[in-house]
Amino acid sequence: MSWNDPDREDTTIYKVVLNHEEQYSIWPEYKENPLGWIDAGKVGPKAECFAYIKEVWTDMRPLSLRKKMEETARNPPPPPPAPDPNKPTEKSLVERLSDGNHPVEAGLRPEKTVKVFKEAIDRNFVHVKFTETRGGTELGVKLDTAACDFTKADFDNAVGTVHIEGGLTLDYVPVRCCADIDLETLQGTGRLVTV
Repeated sequence: MSWNDPDREDTTIYKVVLNHEEQYSIWPEYKENPLGWIDAGKVGPKAECFAYIKEVWTDMRPLSLRKKMEETARNPPPPPPAPDPNKPTEKSLVERLSDGNHPVEAGLRPEKTVKVFKEAIDRNFVHVKFTETRGGTELGVKLDTAACDFTKADFDNAVGTVHIEGGLTLDYVPVRCCADIDLETLQGTGRLVTV
């Protein structure tokens, strides 16, 4: 029978050891304790040692965590300050972009051309960038072709305007993006409408 045989009976005598966080483990009795571990007072076969640990180690949280939680229970942090009624709360991005018209541009890659913009329109999915938001908010818009108006656009000569509309979800809010874009500059105005 080999030493690593899983069917071999474990006749090793163990001791229960404890670390500075009051966490328990077992260690062969004949070996010196690992660094940071002390004897917990129980010696015996593996099953007995585990039964002892199960009986005495009723709170598995490390000591430092228990102390911190007890301290927090005794001295809870103060509640957050009430909002200042004289200070206006900042509107969400959806609220800000739903309030009036805002400067926009067609979000186009790899190049900003009317040809690339027309290809996006033909796929019924365009990117509209609200240029005056922090960092520029670029939205992917699935076009509602029935609500769009391309009658004032001459894509071949890059003149005229397009009116695009489509839906998306921004910050978990379903919205409709409406924008009028000049084909010469690929810029215009847009807004969101909550649905």
